[in-house]
Amino acid sequence: MPIYAYACSNCGLQKDIMQKMSDVPLTTCPECGKDTFTKQLTAAGFQLKGSGYYATDFKNGSQPKKAESSAEPACATPCASANSCPIASSAA
Repeated sequence: MPIYAYACSNCGLQKDIMQKMSDVPLTTCPECGKDTFTKQLTAAGFQLKGSGYYATDFKNGSQPKKAESSAEPACATPCASANSCPIASSAA
């Protein structure tokens, strides 16, 4: 069950209350008895871990590590000869 943060605008009471998502939000303050008890907006309480998430891959402004490639670029299509290969002719 989730824990919701509530606050009373009349007496200033702040309290965390565990209740079902389907439960009706509370309105009556348990401290002063006024109908000024409201649910507060809070940050989510979970953290994503593992490869592919911001905290592990992009937090420091760097790109994720990639596998090292060979010095020669790979050809998408096989060439009939070295003379007709655009990669072989640009490397020379």
